[in-house]
Amino acid sequence: MGSLYTIFYAFFAGILPSLLWLFFFTREDSGHKKPRGIILGCFIGGAVAVIIAIFVEKMIADSVADPTTRYTLWAAFEEIIKFMVAGTIIFHTRATEDPVDAMVYCASVALGFAAIENTLFILGPLSDGSIAQAVITLNMRFIGATLVHVVSSAFVGFMVGYVFYHRRLMKFFAALVGLAGAIALHATFNLSIINATSSDTLKAFGWIWGAVVILIILFEEVKAVHPRSLV
Repeated sequence: MGSLYTIFYAFFAGILPSLLWLFFFTREDSGHKKPRGIILGCFIGGAVAVIIAIFVEKMIADSVADPTTRYTLWAAFEEIIKFMVAGTIIFHTRATEDPVDAMVYCASVALGFAAIENTLFILGPLSDGSIAQAVITLNMRFIGATLVHVVSSAFVGFMVGYVFYHRRLMKFFAALVGLAGAIALHATFNLSIINATSSDTLKAFGWIWGAVVILIILFEEVKAVHPRSLV
């Protein structure tokens, strides 16, 4: 019974930060309400993607000895699997009605992914009875890794949204460019915290928060995209 309570607390603590950020980012397009079912589907899809990521990243860890290469490949696969989930919704359904939708859906997938990832990171300290370490881990995930997932994925959504009124091929090309940028951002963060000192970690979190500010600006930019604004 104790282990069930531990899992419940870890899940609740892991999902809460993602829900808070989800509320914030969906409010960025408060003028156009998104279907809750689609948002929930994105969130759950991102959560399920973690299961696939665990197996693939275990294979990478077993076959790649170099830490730099390993962390880079981990970042690349996570961004690819999140993009596949979001892309299924963006490119193969009628759920995307205006340019900002792509950013919202990509961010929702990322937050679902981060929720389960956070749960797994918190579960270890809680299982060992280290409440303080679990709280510290949760705080670090809230202000760091969770935002990396959101910023990276939402950048892909921005690229797609910016060419929203172009043909499907242009959207796909823009998504690939965005995916490359997302991988670069995620990998850079991963590599910046390997064996980092406390000061280095704070710097890494600092530029991630700077990226969040830029992300909010991009939300406003993509809202302004209209058919006549594109050549």
